[in-house]
Amino acid sequence: METKFNMPQIKICGITTPAQAEQCADLGVDAIGCVFFEKSPRDLSDEQAREICAAVAGKIQTVGVFVNASYETIMGKVGFCGLNGVQLHGSEPPELVTRLRRQGLIVIKALFGSKTPGLDTGPLYHTASALLAECGSGTLPGGNAKTWNWADAKPVARHAPLVLAGGLSLENIAAAVSAALPDAVDVSSGVEAAPGIKDMNKIALFINNIQQTVSGTSPERPLRRIF
Repeated sequence: METKFNMPQIKICGITTPAQAEQCADLGVDAIGCVFFEKSPRDLSDEQAREICAAVAGKIQTVGVFVNASYETIMGKVGFCGLNGVQLHGSEPPELVTRLRRQGLIVIKALFGSKTPGLDTGPLYHTASALLAECGSGTLPGGNAKTWNWADAKPVARHAPLVLAGGLSLENIAAAVSAALPDAVDVSSGVEAAPGIKDMNKIALFINNIQQTVSGTSPERPLRRIF
C-alpha cells in the first residue's frame, strides 16, 4: 500500500527486552526486530522473544530475524513467539520467501552489496514483502555498523519496497535517506548504548532527523508501506 506522505517507516532491530519494545512503540516506531542468531550479541531465546512480542501486540509489528534457518524452524518460532513477520538475512532461496508469504507473513529478504545474494538479485525475490539492502561487510550478517554507498540500494526498489540498512545512525540518516529514497529504514547498532542495549534518546533523535530530512519535500515516487 502506498503512503500519502514521504516519511519512511522505521524498524528498530535487535530489541532484547519488553521494556525496549514498549518504548519503541511509544516513540512511533513501526516495527521491531527479534534476532534468532546465536553468534549475535542480540540473540534471543524463544521465551524472551515471546515476552517482547506480547508486550507490543497490536501496537507495532514484530519481525524475527533469521540466518539460513529452515522453514520448520522459522514457523515454529513464529507460532510460539507471536511474530508478525520474518527477515531472512542469509542465502535463503526465493522458494522459501514464497512459502513463508503464503502463510500470511511479512517477509523481508536481505540483499548485499559485497556478498551473495547481491543487490542485483532483486527480481529473484519479487514475492517478498520488501527487500532489505545493506553492504554485507563485517563479521555478523547484520548489526556491524558498517556504512556504505547508500545510493547503490536505490535500484532495488524497482522490484519490491526497499528497506535501507547498513551503518545507519542519527548522524548519517539524513544523507542515507536522501541518497536511497527508501520505503523504510532498519537500524540496530546505530541507536545503541552497547550491543543489545538500545538508547531511547538516540532513537528519538534518529526519528526526528528523518522527519526533518523529508519535511516539505516531495518523494520521487510514492512510498509503500511494509509494516
